[in-house]
Amino acid sequence: MKTDMPRPEGEPEVLHEGVIAGRNAVLEALKGKAGLEKVYIAKGENQGSILRIIALAREQRIPITEADRLKLQAISGISTHQGVVAYLKQVDYCEVSDIMAVAKERGEPALIVVCDELVDPHNLGAVIRTAEAAGAHGIIIPRHRGVGVTPAVTKAAAGAVFHMKIAKVTNLVRTLEELKEQGVWIYGTDMAGDRSIFDTDLAGPCALVVGSEGEGMSRLVRETCDFLISIPMRGKVNSLNASVAAAIVLYEAVRGRR
Repeated sequence: MKTDMPRPEGEPEVLHEGVIAGRNAVLEALKGKAGLEKVYIAKGENQGSILRIIALAREQRIPITEADRLKLQAISGISTHQGVVAYLKQVDYCEVSDIMAVAKERGEPALIVVCDELVDPHNLGAVIRTAEAAGAHGIIIPRHRGVGVTPAVTKAAAGAVFHMKIAKVTNLVRTLEELKEQGVWIYGTDMAGDRSIFDTDLAGPCALVVGSEGEGMSRLVRETCDFLISIPMRGKVNSLNASVAAAIVLYEAVRGRR
């Protein structure tokens, strides 16, 4: 009997360290040549995207092993593995200069997302996924006081981590100051921001700062921002999930660059 039924809403997924699971995540890892060590395929799975996964793994000389679904669940730690699990080498972080280089290579004004103390891996994964889809040039996260690119983040990002430059920095405030020196404007997302995103020109080089799920931006990061911008709220709820807020602001920036 298949065990990879949809996860009940609200039930947390906990991937084992160094493992990715799910067709999208594994396929994107292969496309990005992320350096998978081994791929496990559920017995009897030989249709759709699984065939593409097998072909790419063979092309990259990555060992493929068939196993039953319970073994895949034991390897990954989750039942929602969709019939494919892979062992993953650690994601390599880049330098902030590498992110700026991507913008220069594309001939575009920098569009960077800065995550200040995000601790929920699903939120960080969703931010990375949206940033990649929106064409952002990179993500900056703090070395301390925040989640790194864990397997759970990789899963939530649906493989986008393999196509996105991600820098992990020791001092976020200093990094923002260095970006300013390179002509990048720093926009902090804040529900108490003094200007609406709809009245803000995000077409130039900019870094969009997203604060933590509960507390928002830290005080020093907030004070370092050039502008504090807010998303108009028309209903009775006065805040949005961090990844949702990031998505709205990102696409407002994209709209202004058309």
